[in-house]
Amino acid sequence: MIHYHGGPITPDTCALRVYKGRHAFISFAHMQQLNLVLQHSQSFAFDNGAFTKWKKAGSNKIDWSDYYEKMQDIKNHPRFDFCIIPDVIDGGEKENDDLLLEWELGNCGVPVWHMNESDERFIRLCNDYDRVAIGSCGEYDVSSPLKCVAKLKDVIRHVVDKNGYPITKLHGLRMLNKTIFTRLPLSSADSTNVARNIGIDKKWVGSYQPASKETRAQILVERIEAYNSACTLNYDEVADKLLMQFEMTI
Repeated sequence: MIHYHGGPITPDTCALRVYKGRHAFISFAHMQQLNLVLQHSQSFAFDNGAFTKWKKAGSNKIDWSDYYEKMQDIKNHPRFDFCIIPDVIDGGEKENDDLLLEWELGNCGVPVWHMNESDERFIRLCNDYDRVAIGSCGEYDVSSPLKCVAKLKDVIRHVVDKNGYPITKLHGLRMLNKTIFTRLPLSSADSTNVARNIGIDKKWVGSYQPASKETRAQILVERIEAYNSACTLNYDEVADKLLMQFEMTI
């Protein structure tokens, strides 16, 4: 499984410690460290920055032309993996499908299935695309990891072969929580865990606290990458529902 680390990670010395020889997930809304990533990462992928663009646009339709232009410009970089096709944060399935029809940059683009959308749409995307990104939301947000896992197992079971392998590559958006990705057959996942936590001093206490943010970054990355995703889907409806109920009680 590929662990993509989102940014920006500040200061740049910390970003360099994280990205050198590893995998970066760059938001189109926050590209200030793009040159660092282009030079030092092992590979990188692009998020469309939909949430930020949605907040700025308000009730207006989002203009994605600048994103299309940037992806056209960068998609041939030798370490570029994929980019997320634009999606509508508060839209329905039709609006998101319409954006898929607008995409003209080929198979470098990855569609998003939001977990409040129908299982049928997920199954269709998995049959039509080489990779599908999964976005958690609502009651199945990653903040409730076991509930998120139970929902995903229930839908992924429809798109696996006889070995339990997904028929397409699955990417978990904001899913670099080992409680989630170690239970699912994901090919990749991303999060901004490192970027968010290296600067929170109260989380780094005790006699052996790291002396620098660079060391904090290294520790967080090693903890995340010490774990891998599941090889196959292990689906047990009764057991997964019990896990979900347990999470709701704690």
